[in-house]
Amino acid sequence: MVLCVFASTLSFIPARKAAASDVTLGIIGPHEYDLPVDFKPFNVLVQYGDGNAAGSYYNSGGQRKPGEGSHTWAGMTKYVHFRTFDAIPHVGFAFELIQTESYNLSNGTNYGGLGPTIVGPAAWFKPNLHSTFGIQTFMQTNSGTRDALTPGYWSNISSLIFDYEWKHFSFDGDAGTVVGGGKHKTGEHSYSPGVVFYSNLRFSWKATKLVEPFFAFDWQNVTGTYDRTADRYLDDSNSREVALGTGIMFNIARDFSLTARYSHSVEGRNIPESNAYYIKLVYLWP
Repeated sequence: MVLCVFASTLSFIPARKAAASDVTLGIIGPHEYDLPVDFKPFNVLVQYGDGNAAGSYYNSGGQRKPGEGSHTWAGMTKYVHFRTFDAIPHVGFAFELIQTESYNLSNGTNYGGLGPTIVGPAAWFKPNLHSTFGIQTFMQTNSGTRDALTPGYWSNISSLIFDYEWKHFSFDGDAGTVVGGGKHKTGEHSYSPGVVFYSNLRFSWKATKLVEPFFAFDWQNVTGTYDRTADRYLDDSNSREVALGTGIMFNIARDFSLTARYSHSVEGRNIPESNAYYIKLVYLWP
C-alpha cells in the first residue's frame, strides 16, 4: 500500500441546500479509509473538485421532471496532519482544516465564492492486518463570502468509517449524520434544519499498481426543515437520493495520486438529479 492511497481520507462535500452533487462525503474514492497505525507523523494537501449539470429534478413523488435543475461547481482545499500518540498505541489520528469553494449557474443566477470552513479530528484502529475501523467528526461554520453559499447555521458531520483489503480488491465506506443548529435572522422566521443521514461505499479492483477502477454507491436522506415560528414543517423540504458511479484511481507516485469519477442519480425526491463528475488530487510530505 503506497502512502498516497491512504492519505486522501475524510473528504466530503459539505451539507448545503439540497443539490444532487452535494451528497455528504460523496467525493471519497477507493482506499479512502485504508489507514495506517504506528506511523511517523506526516502531512497531506488535497484539492477536490466536482461539477454537476443537473438538467432535471426529482419531485415530491419521486418522478424525474426536466428543466428544473441547476449547474454547480464546488471545490475543497484541505490540509491534514496525521499522527499517533505513544500513550495510545495502535491507534491513528488525523486533524483537518478544510476551506470550501462554490460556483452556481441556475435560473439566471451567476455567482461564486468561498463557503464554510470545516475543522475536526478522526481516529481509527485496525481489527486485523486487512481491515480498518474508526470514527470522524467535524464542525462546519455558518459563514462564507455569500449567504447563498452557506447553510446559515453551524453543523456537525460525524460518521463511522471502515475498510477491508483483499489481494485484488478493496471495499470501504462510511455511514453517518449531519446535525445542524437553529437558523436565525433578525425579522425572519427561525428554522431547525433537517437531519441528514448518508452512506458512501466504494468497491475497487486492483488491476495494476498504477490503475485501479472502482464502483461507487452514494445514498442520502434529509428529514424536513421545521419552521419554529410557524410551528410546522416546510412543505417538500425533505429529500433523498441514490446515485451510482464508476471511476478510476491513478497511483502516479508514492506521494501523489489522481482519482476521477462520474456518477448519476438512479432515484430521488425533492432534489436535482446527479449528473456529476469528481476529481481529487493528493500530495503527501513528511
